[in-house]
Amino acid sequence: MATDRARVVALAGLTAIVVVVADQAAKAVVRRRVDLGDRSDLLGAALRLVHVENDGVAFGQLSGNATLIGVVVALAIGALLWFFLANLDTPLVWLPTGMLLGGALGNVVDRLRAGVVTDYLKLPSWPAFNLADICITFGVIGLLLVVERDARRRSRAAREAEAAPAGEDAGGGAADPA
Repeated sequence: MATDRARVVALAGLTAIVVVVADQAAKAVVRRRVDLGDRSDLLGAALRLVHVENDGVAFGQLSGNATLIGVVVALAIGALLWFFLANLDTPLVWLPTGMLLGGALGNVVDRLRAGVVTDYLKLPSWPAFNLADICITFGVIGLLLVVERDARRRSRAAREAEAAPAGEDAGGGAADPA
């Protein structure tokens, strides 16, 4: 059991590392090859490559308030880690947790490096974003799905246990009279 839990932690950590490395590599390419403020079409007007800097959080919220952003991000990461460690037995919890953690840390690296986050993808009528933001979004959705699936599994198991005739163990056989 302890090795399973260690494996889950390792998988989440590895996922987070992969996300941070990929995110930072993409941002480095953008910073080197795209001038700040430039735009070019990737898929016509549907997706553009841009180079913008964001000193806020999602959609530029809290812009200009680095201390508050630091506190909010630290609390969010702390809450995520607490939830993760309390739910290590939930199947697949490592994947969305690793994505969320990696995305958050990818943007933290930018804030520590330059005080701003490099964003480089732009959809029509949507603020610019980056790979870290994508991983955070999919991590949240994935975590909700994993938690909901696990809650349904536990509920089903509880109903089946209640429905089992008296004198039978959880395996469906007769209880051992000894």
